[in-house]
Parts: sequence; C-alpha cells; structure tokens
Amino acid sequence: MKTSIATVSISGNFREKLEAIAKAGFAGIEIFEQDFIASDYAPREIGALVRDHGLEITLFQPFRDFEGLPEPYRSRAFARAARKFDLMADLGAELMLVCSTLHPAAMGGIDRAAADFHALGEMAAARGLRLGYEALAWGRHVNDHRDAWEVVRRADHAHVGLILDSFHTLARKIDPETIRRIPGDKIFFVQLADAPAIEMDLLYWSRHFRNMPGEGDLAVTAFLQAVLATGYAGPLSLEIFNDQFRAGLPRLVARDGYRSLVDLMDRARRAEPALAVDLPDFPPPAAVQAVEFIEIVTSTDQQAELAGFLATLGFTPTAQHISKAVTRWQQGAINLLVNTEDTGFAHSSYVAHGTTVSEIALRLPDALAAKARAQALGIAPHLEPAAPNELTIPAIRGVGGSLLRFVDAKAPLNQLWQQDFTTPRPISKAAGLIQIDHIAQTMAYDEMLSWSLFYHALFDARKAPMVDVVDPDGLVRSQAVETGALKITLNGAEARRTLAGRFVEDSFGSAVQHIAFGSDDIFATASALAANGFQALSIGANYYDDVEARFGLAPELTERLRAANVLYDEDAGGQFFQLYSQTRPEGLFVEIVQRQGNYSGYGAANAPFRIAAQKRATRPAGMPRF
Repeated sequence: MKTSIATVSISGNFREKLEAIAKAGFAGIEIFEQDFIASDYAPREIGALVRDHGLEITLFQPFRDFEGLPEPYRSRAFARAARKFDLMADLGAELMLVCSTLHPAAMGGIDRAAADFHALGEMAAARGLRLGYEALAWGRHVNDHRDAWEVVRRADHAHVGLILDSFHTLARKIDPETIRRIPGDKIFFVQLADAPAIEMDLLYWSRHFRNMPGEGDLAVTAFLQAVLATGYAGPLSLEIFNDQFRAGLPRLVARDGYRSLVDLMDRARRAEPALAVDLPDFPPPAAVQAVEFIEIVTSTDQQAELAGFLATLGFTPTAQHISKAVTRWQQGAINLLVNTEDTGFAHSSYVAHGTTVSEIALRLPDALAAKARAQALGIAPHLEPAAPNELTIPAIRGVGGSLLRFVDAKAPLNQLWQQDFTTPRPISKAAGLIQIDHIAQTMAYDEMLSWSLFYHALFDARKAPMVDVVDPDGLVRSQAVETGALKITLNGAEARRTLAGRFVEDSFGSAVQHIAFGSDDIFATASALAANGFQALSIGANYYDDVEARFGLAPELTERLRAANVLYDEDAGGQFFQLYSQTRPEGLFVEIVQRQGNYSGYGAANAPFRIAAQKRATRPAGMPRF
C-alpha cells in the first residue's frame, strides 16, 4: 500500500522536505499549494525534483470554495479550476482535492453540488485528471463524509470520487463504520491524522493540534479498518497540521510519520485479519514481562560515591562482569549495573551526558521478534559484538540516545547472569525494595510525542491521559505509557527553569531522570533506609496538614507520613505512598513507592510539592526560600 505525506506536515524548504520524506521511506507526497507557491521552482522543475527523489505526487491540494455557487462566482470557480489543471499537468499530478465550500455565497443542496462536480469531472477527464471531494468538518453545507459521498454518488462521473480524512470524520464523532457502505473504487484518496481529545473549535483544533496516528486519542485504527473493508487499495497519506512539527527537524518528523503509518496498518490487519493490507509480515507488538536490568554509566572517579548511594538504598554489589568494568548490584528482583568502561557505547554516553542511565534491558516473549518489529518500524539496531563466550543480547537505539536490550524469556532462567557475570554473593542490608515500579524519562516537550509513539508502536502498550505538572517555574507535561511490567512516565519540559527543563539542559539531552522502586511496606523501608544513612527528601509541614484534611486521614497515619517524609495519594482503586531521595549532583533521583489495592496512577497530585521540596533542597546559598 503506497505511503504518502502532505508537504505541509513538516518544516523546511521544499527540497529539505523532499529529502526528509524520501529518506523516511515514503513513496509519495501531497503537494500543498502553499508549499509550491513559496518555492522558487517552476512547476515542471518541482515535478522533476519530486521524481528525482524517488517520489510521486499523489495529490495536489487544496482547491477551495467550488460547489453550489451562483453566477458570477460559479464561472470564476470553473476558470480557477482550469488554471489548476494546467498547473497539475506541469507538475505531473493526476488527482486534485476539492474541499467542501466555505464561501458565504454558496447555496448548498446535494443535487446542485453534484451537478457542479459532474461538469468539473468532464473538464478533468478531458485532461486525464481526477477530482476527490472532501467534507471539511467545518464545511458550510457539507461537513460529513456521508453527505460528501452522496454528492459524489449523484455526480456519477468516473473522474469524480471521495477523499476521506480521519480527522474530519472522527473530530465530529461520526461512526467510521459508516464508511464500509461506500464502494472502495469510489474512494480516491485517504488522509490520516490523530489528535488529542480536546474540546475546542474544530478549525483551530485541526490547524494546530493534529498529530501522527498513535500519538493522540482518536479511533484512527477503527477508521482505517473501515476504509480497507471497502476494498480501497490506494495511497494512505498523512496530513498533519501541528505547531510543534512545523518547528521540528524535518527528518525526525518524517521518520515518526512513516513509523506511525506502518504501525497503524499493522494494527488494522491484526484487529481484522480478513483485510487486505499491502505490508510485509513482521512480528506483532508484545508486552514486557520484566525489566531485567538498568545500567548506569559513570566514571571511575565517581564510582565510589555512586556505590555509596546505592548502598544506602540497600543494594549489594553481588557480581562482576567477566570482561567489562561492570558491577551487578541487587535487591529483591531489581538488577542495577554500574558501568565504568572507558570505551564503547556506555563510555560515549558518559562523555555526552555525565553519569546517566545508558541501557534498559527488557525481558520479552521473543527477543528476536521484538528486534524484527523494531527494524520494520525504522528503529535502528545497535551493533556491538559480544566478546567470545558471552551472551549476545539484541539491542536497539532508544529515544534520547540510550539503548534498549531485549532478553528472551524462552532462554534458560538466569542465563545472562550465569554466563556473563561471576558467581553472585549474598545480598546484605536490603531495605525491602522488591521491583522496579516505573522509570521516569525527561525530554523537551516538543520531543514528547515522538517518545510516546516509539513505545506505542514497538510494544503492546497503553497510554494514560496527559496531565499538567505544576513546577514553581513553569508547567511540565506528563504522560504514562505502560506495557506489562514496564511503566514509563514521559515528562516534557516546556520552560528551562523547571526542574525537568534544567535536567534536560544540564545533561545535554533527554534521559532517565528518576527510577521508582516498589516496596510492600514503605514505612519499614523508610526505617531501613534511614539506618543505612539514606538522605530522604524533606517535605514541608504544610503538605501534611493539607493531605490529612483532603483525604480525611487518621492523625496517627499523618504523623507516620510526616516522620518518614512520605507523600500520600489515593484514587477509587486504592492508596499510594511515595518517598524520594534528594537529587544527586548529576540530576538523577530515586523514588520508593507502595501501591495498595488497585491504585493506577503515579502520584501526579503530589508532584508540585515534591518539585518545590527539591528546589528548596538544591537552591544556591543565599537564595530566598519559596
């Protein structure tokens, strides 16, 4: 199935757009008239340039305010169309999009519009061109694909068909199942876009907040299923209007766009296997069974300090890698690796970011299948040969520059630890940490959709609604992505002075900012941590007065929370307890959590108070308190 993208979807000049689109793997482009007019190329030069990049022009658009006009507007509209047909001939474009009219003089009426399209179809046929009619969600008389189809049906012309756009259908909450009644050969083109669920003016929503399929909240998979069920086999194209994408790097936006289309087609065929989808076979998304290990890279000079910090958390260094300067630290089901190598990928990460999380290893049902899916989605593999007699663990480049490794659940239990590490020593001074609860990754806000798409496309994952986290110096957007045992909170920093913004700036890019460990008894854990010399983040007294009143807590519980610097939240499913470390010099910190019942969140309500406490603890000497 031919993949396409509208030139308006990405930033850059026309040549930059073409280079990014071709490199991402697309087969064609929709030429947005504005992009053509803004370029300094003649129409024939544009057509040649597109073909030189191995692309074709799948659509020329938009032709506006055509149908249902009285004279003299009607004659002028046909004259404009004739000029556009001349232009299309020079470009080498065969299909033109005609969007439903907004003209104040338009009279409406299905038959009147159909007659206009039949006449325009005759003009197009004489030139070997075709027309596609699209219902804009805010159209003056036609704003529903069902009405647009009725216009096309009554026009009854071989060169006049329907163009469907997922945004225009789904934004108006029109059931996409109604598309199944339309003959596939009369659908000339399909445009795809997602969007966050926001109640606002449809035109403004469309022009500023569209995003790639899988990045928003619309039922784009169901829409595509309905389209393919008609027998449609034409191009699938992205038409994305988004302020962030217009300011982003063309190659990155184009890459994400292609990835989203491949993932969308794959999900549609898996949801409805009878559909004909022209897509190579590759493995389905799987859920993560466990976080096998997290690797932290540091220098030999800083290793002792980091080791001391891990010891206060109750971790024990239990084994050494047989050929690398990598130490295994354990507690409960948690494995942390501390890497002080002076060569290889980990060392490059340290040089770029300082002490940082360089790798996350995930246990999956089939490691090679996960790697194959990643490659089908255009995710680059990481190639670093293992030493003789050491385990080869498939790896891919994650977002933000780190690595994801895939450990095969079918392999013998503990094969990695038995083959690549020395015999483990017993764990001592454990503090009751049992597992990794979640990992928090921080990035610039304009990268956040890309990260969300990465995890959504690669794994069998679900996304929680995005929430706003209030920092004293600005807003941070946060969204949780969950796939089996892997829970990730994505935190997008908009302002430099926020804690998240400073971390991105100080670490020279996006990275893991904190790791949350789970405990079955947070008060016992807090006591054990204190005995180990752990320095907890001090939470202000005002917080505890408020939380007691807000949730109606017993004073005895409030006092226990206060004494241990533990934060509290609850929802309809259960209760949540949080304890934080102080922020380390490189910006990393640790969270300890306890979930009771079926609490499903991450304590977002407590984030402003935690951030304020962290800023108090790290403010320069002499700075005023807040």
